[in-house]
Amino acid sequence: MRTVTGRTDHIVVVGAGLAGLAATLHLLGAGRRVTVLERAALPGGRAGRVERGGYHMDTGPTVLTMPDLIEEAFAAVGGRMSDRLNLIALHPAYRARFADGDHLDVHTRAAAMESEVHRFAGAREALGYRRLRAWLKRLYAVQMRRFIDANYDSPLRLLHPDLARLAALGGFGRLDARLGRFLTDERVRRVFSFQSLYVGVPPARALAAYAVIAYMDTVAGVYFPRGGMHALPRALADAAADAGADIRYRHRVTRLERTGERVTAVLTDQGRIPCDAVVLTPDLPVAYRLLGRRPRRPLRLRHAPSAVVLHAGTDRTWPQLSHHTLSFGAAWKSTFHELTRTGRLMTDPSLLITRPTTHDPGLAPPGRHLHYILAPCPNTDIGPGPRTWRELAPRYRDSLLTELERRGLAGIGAAIEEECLVTPADWTAEGHAAGTPFSAAHTFAQTGPFRPRNLVRGVANAVLAGCGTTPGVGVPTVLLSGKLAASRITGLRPAGGAS
Repeated sequence: MRTVTGRTDHIVVVGAGLAGLAATLHLLGAGRRVTVLERAALPGGRAGRVERGGYHMDTGPTVLTMPDLIEEAFAAVGGRMSDRLNLIALHPAYRARFADGDHLDVHTRAAAMESEVHRFAGAREALGYRRLRAWLKRLYAVQMRRFIDANYDSPLRLLHPDLARLAALGGFGRLDARLGRFLTDERVRRVFSFQSLYVGVPPARALAAYAVIAYMDTVAGVYFPRGGMHALPRALADAAADAGADIRYRHRVTRLERTGERVTAVLTDQGRIPCDAVVLTPDLPVAYRLLGRRPRRPLRLRHAPSAVVLHAGTDRTWPQLSHHTLSFGAAWKSTFHELTRTGRLMTDPSLLITRPTTHDPGLAPPGRHLHYILAPCPNTDIGPGPRTWRELAPRYRDSLLTELERRGLAGIGAAIEEECLVTPADWTAEGHAAGTPFSAAHTFAQTGPFRPRNLVRGVANAVLAGCGTTPGVGVPTVLLSGKLAASRITGLRPAGGAS
């Protein structure tokens, strides 16, 4: 494994998001001195927090899986997750509601899910689910150690017996076709393929290997931190500070000072911080701009779809909602075509509705509720641009509420007391390429050793972390990216990794 050369006593980490905080904890655990520079007033990055009228709105991811990776970050400095974070297991993990009015509760416990699939789609489908669950477990076991928790210096690292095992499991076939070998009900298959909405590849074209995300969602378990999702970066930041990290908020990085191929200092709007190495967690265009170089790629990066998110503080809620509710339209294949090909807004949207007050009423004033409504939309490379979104946003917000009313959330528009609407224009203003928080799409040519690497040629002591680099998008993989970045500096093999 290639590592940063020369001294690595003092590391500057740019960004106190999940990737930066994970990198910080693993670096501290390896005996490095770490300074963290964060432009915002709080930790979290994309996992931020907005407070309005007594409503505490998490502005980033709402689904938390793979808590063992969080535990690993705390353990790096001798801590325990349970001392800083209270995770609640969600049962069901999701409630899927379909255009025909039926619903399917998605359980991560095998017996409960098999029973629910039997109720929803019959005995044959329940048997198919049991076989699918066993396949997902085998798929995860092969991929995690060798292909996800791993640094790559060359595609040649793929040449390992685990590659043959992955092929034998059908990992290089198409996701939708592979799911069809287990499940015949198209609605049930959606539960194990909707994640493609966020990684930017339709199930009909995605590799079956990407079903590992469905393993995380539907087998390993979904959790919610008491205090909201922002409690996770707060806990990581507190652990890092207690372990000796110097975390400086409201410090905007403006330039990297270099001597030859080495970064010697990080310049901010408040001063100069000398360093032996730097970890950069901003989105790729920002990181490359700071480095003064963009790696050559044979093909231009393709970005995942974006999202419009409406955070709504309401004076009521609706009993048909669970903590996480997948509200599917009748359309499915055409939805992906709109999001990834034509650049049109979804004509029959599939939405994720999260109600965090289900398990933590303290996130809203007494008797009130929070609802987070996420609508995937095309990124600004193929869809409406940032300027268009500034004009389009109010109309699209109203159309979402009208659609939710039609789907049974009667009076939702009138129930809103406080709100925050986020569109691709806002993601663009935050520095996210193509106006998407989901970064580069997980096409085959942008996955594993073909994804933008965390070491950039021509810079000897800078490492990237975050969803744009190895291993990719999502809370678990972003935490892993921080650990993998730290291992590039310390030379220590990631636990269980293939580096």
